[in-house]
Amino acid sequence: MRPLVRAVLRGSLRQVRYVDVVAPHRARGLVARVYRAVERDFGVLAPPVALHSPAAASLAATWLMLREVLLVDGRVSRAVKETVATEVSRANDCPYCVHVHQAVLKTLPPDRALSGIAAWAATAGRNHPHDPAHSVPPSFTEAQLPELLGVVVTFHYINRMVSLFLADSPMPALTPSRLRGPIMHTTALAMRPQTPGPPAPGASLELLPPATLPPGLEWARASSAVADAFGRASAALDHGARWVPRPVQERLRSRLEGWDGSAPGLGRNWLGQAVSQLPAEDVPTARLALLTAFAPYHTLPEDIAAFRSRFPTDRELIELTSWAALTTAVSIGGRLSPPRPAPPA
Repeated sequence: MRPLVRAVLRGSLRQVRYVDVVAPHRARGLVARVYRAVERDFGVLAPPVALHSPAAASLAATWLMLREVLLVDGRVSRAVKETVATEVSRANDCPYCVHVHQAVLKTLPPDRALSGIAAWAATAGRNHPHDPAHSVPPSFTEAQLPELLGVVVTFHYINRMVSLFLADSPMPALTPSRLRGPIMHTTALAMRPQTPGPPAPGASLELLPPATLPPGLEWARASSAVADAFGRASAALDHGARWVPRPVQERLRSRLEGWDGSAPGLGRNWLGQAVSQLPAEDVPTARLALLTAFAPYHTLPEDIAAFRSRFPTDRELIELTSWAALTTAVSIGGRLSPPRPAPPA
């Protein structure tokens, strides 16, 4: 079963739009190492991970976050994590991720801790920064926060990249509707480690150099593996985006500071105002960064073409969008961090 599913999913890498995914048989260096790790610990080379392959460090960063918070056997059950992944994806209007993680969830044993977690995940990080009424359900401890919040942040990141680069469904468009459920169930069953037992914490970390955990990710400190993964991943994506014009970086961060977590609406009228008064040569890059952050499903081929007129490579496209997606996801996660007590007077 696994070889068949793996072959089908490798074929689905052709569904990735705007960039050419590195084919597994052509992968070298860091890309090849990540591909091997993904197939070993995830069971299949999933398109949402492989789409990052034109930028090797972005690929490795995505894998570090996904592996250390979703796949590793930690303090939170896989059923709870998959529920959070599903509901965050649903809230982000990412049907591709909903299909996949809902299917995986159905293959897992139930967990009593699921009570209340779906409703919490659906609104996690939206409109209620530090509001106790929207904090993590009381059945979860502080030691479990890195995994729970890690899944929230990771899927706010992945949803944005998937919405940009993949279709609404992991199934080929011509797949008969009666076969979609059984195929997804079979795929979910194949998404298991190739080696016995769950993946060990921290085994992916050597793919990227050590880095300090940046501001906004303090919630990860209670788990050394999660903190290390996010520190390394964040540093890699920031380094990859070092060429992004400073006015673009500043505009995204300023928009995030005043953002209440809600979607910008059905149209794109907000986008013109959001890039106003920027240098003309920076507008296409800023538009794409802001679309990635706030409404990736509104991105059009002409947005990609305008960006490529100045930055033509697939690597630059992945570096920009992955940086914008993670910057946004970290901002959302920061809304969920428990407020720190004031220092003694």
